[in-house]
Amino acid sequence: MSRYEYGIDFDAITALDVHAHAEIDACGHRSLDDELMAASEKYFKSGAERTPSLDAIAGHYRDRNMAAIVFTVDAGAATGHPVNSVEEIAEGAARHNDVLIPFGSVDPWQGRAAAGRVRTLVDEYGVKGFKFHPSLQGFEPNDRAFYPVYEAVAEAGVPALFHTGQTGIGAGLPGGHGIKLRYSDPMLLDDVAADFPELTIIMAHPSVPWQDAAISSATHKSNVYIDLSGWSPKYFPPQLVRAANSMLRHKVLFGSDFPVIQPDRWMRDFDGLEIKDEVRPLILKGNALEVLGIRR
Repeated sequence: MSRYEYGIDFDAITALDVHAHAEIDACGHRSLDDELMAASEKYFKSGAERTPSLDAIAGHYRDRNMAAIVFTVDAGAATGHPVNSVEEIAEGAARHNDVLIPFGSVDPWQGRAAAGRVRTLVDEYGVKGFKFHPSLQGFEPNDRAFYPVYEAVAEAGVPALFHTGQTGIGAGLPGGHGIKLRYSDPMLLDDVAADFPELTIIMAHPSVPWQDAAISSATHKSNVYIDLSGWSPKYFPPQLVRAANSMLRHKVLFGSDFPVIQPDRWMRDFDGLEIKDEVRPLILKGNALEVLGIRR
């Protein structure tokens, strides 16, 4: 067991990717079952190695002079699939603390036990935030039954990153493999943001088909941010680009969705967007440093 401490030279790195998946652990346990993994690979058509080791992920970002937040999703109750080891991800990030930042994940259906696990992962493993995927984990985020989990995250003083909008997981399968998109409506998170003003919430991805809702929430709630992962920037909804360039310039974060969207591709396509020169460094690094409490 090792507690994570930052070893990143935040002045030297060019970007901080807030959305990278660690989908396999040292024992070979993957975050998704074979059917969901295959559906996701077909949906994204990335052609990249889908389950690189944590060492390989660290090398990938080190070679690019970037840092990345890495995580898995604990969706055992909803999927019946054992989660790959959150603790191992945290320990691996500690080995590579010059480039990797660990986020934890807990299954919200575990209630008070999940809240206790939040505290353990922060206190003993040094995780710097938590990832939730309401559609994959099968829960409505604004159901008060899950509020003890948010209370624990808020008390720990770390952000919560929630999947929003469409998902490639289950895409193209009959019934989407039972995965319900409505759980990832940003308006459900707007309730959480209102009820937990001390909790920093990151809405992951362009939230199609609810992009305007995500922009509204991030504009209205000072504790709500948006990450730009999961899409090539050339396909971003135009209202998202306009908001990122103006009223949300301090609320939008670079995220790739590695490994399905590679940072090289994301950066290349981001270069083609009409983003103001003074806004680019905020999106690529500055805003993330504020969210993580590294710089205020």
